[in-house]
Amino acid sequence: MHPMLNTAIKAARRAGAIINRASLDLERLNVARKGPKDYVTEVDRASEESIIDILRTAYPDHGFLGEESGVLKAPDGSDEPEFQWIIDPLDGTTNFIHGFQHYAVSIALMHRGVAAHAVIFDPTRNEMFTASRGSGAFLNDRRVRVSSCLRYHEALLASHIPQSTALPSGSPFVPLLADCAAARRTGSTVLDLAWVACGRLDGFCGVGLKPWDMAAASLLVLEAGGLIADFHGEQGWLQSGNVLAGTPKVFTQMMAHLPA
Repeated sequence: MHPMLNTAIKAARRAGAIINRASLDLERLNVARKGPKDYVTEVDRASEESIIDILRTAYPDHGFLGEESGVLKAPDGSDEPEFQWIIDPLDGTTNFIHGFQHYAVSIALMHRGVAAHAVIFDPTRNEMFTASRGSGAFLNDRRVRVSSCLRYHEALLASHIPQSTALPSGSPFVPLLADCAAARRTGSTVLDLAWVACGRLDGFCGVGLKPWDMAAASLLVLEAGGLIADFHGEQGWLQSGNVLAGTPKVFTQMMAHLPA
């Protein structure tokens, strides 16, 4: 295993321990709002600080992009560092503060803008998803692949779409979500995509996502044999925040449901 991936696993486990301790006494949490339906807790911040501390100690010349910290430049001040860590310290904060145990830590290492290593850690299930470019995707050291689902009407999808519980009739996502077997909105994009990678879900559709929602998880999907793209079938999803992912057959059928 690559030493950078090992370091990211260590950081993810440290963050997971912070999250698990806090989950034992949720009533004491200090919760603040970043925006409508967007929360942050001291656990998010402590988790991110612990991750950055471990990674920066090991790799002091790297840059960082964290959900809570924003951009932390490398010592050379470069706007586009050769290596940048993208971190979501607690994806699924709303789930966490309600005691709904579906959330995760996400860490990706970008090399010249391309994901090279990825870690997603689910602390409640003790599930560690990892991937390195060209080396496959793993769950707790067991290699994983996307599902063998071929038929769209049998596919189980997840989504991160505004108002996806009551989409307006003219929304382009209505047929996309109506024609599959079922669609779930779990509240954790990084786990949704990790579950696509390990075959628990057959596809995912997300709108308005941030780089820390997608960077690590996208590499997992690709290394597990899946496909990922923006709504035009291009690789601009990290910039646009709009993404489709799935098994090769399901992905193709998802694309066909969106207007050209």
